[in-house]
Amino acid sequence: MARLHNLDIDLLRAFVTVSDLGSFTRAAETLLRRQSTLSLQIKRLEDGLGKRLLDRATRHVRLTADGDALLPHARQMLELNDRLVASLAQPALAGTVRLGTPEDFATSYLPQVLARFAQAYPAVQLEVTCDLTLTLVERFREGAFDLVLVKREPERSNRGVRVWREPLVWVAAGQLVLPEEGPLPLVVSPPPCVYRKRATDSLNRARRRWRVAYSCASLAGQHAAVRAGLGVTVLPKDMVPTGLAVVERRSMLPDLHDTEIALLAARSLSAPARRLHDHIVRSLEDVGRL
Repeated sequence: MARLHNLDIDLLRAFVTVSDLGSFTRAAETLLRRQSTLSLQIKRLEDGLGKRLLDRATRHVRLTADGDALLPHARQMLELNDRLVASLAQPALAGTVRLGTPEDFATSYLPQVLARFAQAYPAVQLEVTCDLTLTLVERFREGAFDLVLVKREPERSNRGVRVWREPLVWVAAGQLVLPEEGPLPLVVSPPPCVYRKRATDSLNRARRRWRVAYSCASLAGQHAAVRAGLGVTVLPKDMVPTGLAVVERRSMLPDLHDTEIALLAARSLSAPARRLHDHIVRSLEDVGRL
């Protein structure tokens, strides 16, 4: 009798996501995995089946004939798995969870994390609020949130659980020529803003003159101003949007310390809030940024 081989759901999810997006890079971003980890998962699936599933020779990843044959069955298995998890969790977990988060983080890594939680626990209602970190902290202290993600200085606080750490970089439009003698034009959020303070403090220490050329609370508004060449801004390295570029070191702009994001929890959490807390920590740990 032939030995049965059990397919790993995580490997199938990796395969389906790469197939849907046609790119290991985009699939890794969606699944919050390193690209090397995703490649290893696909190789494990191929080795287990003894079949080559993806053609990596072209610019865009394409399915082989065996990959085409596997794809519909893989989708059915993922759908059954996700429905089963949701149906088992739904009777035991229901309620509302209030989450606060900085806008830039909410538009990058967090949506996929929350989407997976919502799929697994459809009876839990998420109320997500985006705002500046210092405003989020103030409202958290007033009891407005169950959980809040906040930017903080690394190693400065033991409150909460650190879930993310990443280098900060200067960002500008490619056509922007930085002034050699005049003040550096900045595109920033209004105070209070952690990144604004990080930028101005670093420039002050370097004795580099600066001016606020554009101040906007909206992240989209800031990105538009930078794209228009109105000034430079500060962003986490992996959150630089398309059309903007990291300013090269030869520009003589001062170095910026890493950014750190921590998850704070209210003293008394409901079961759904505790589950979301653990889900966020586990999901972001899997990205490997700690």
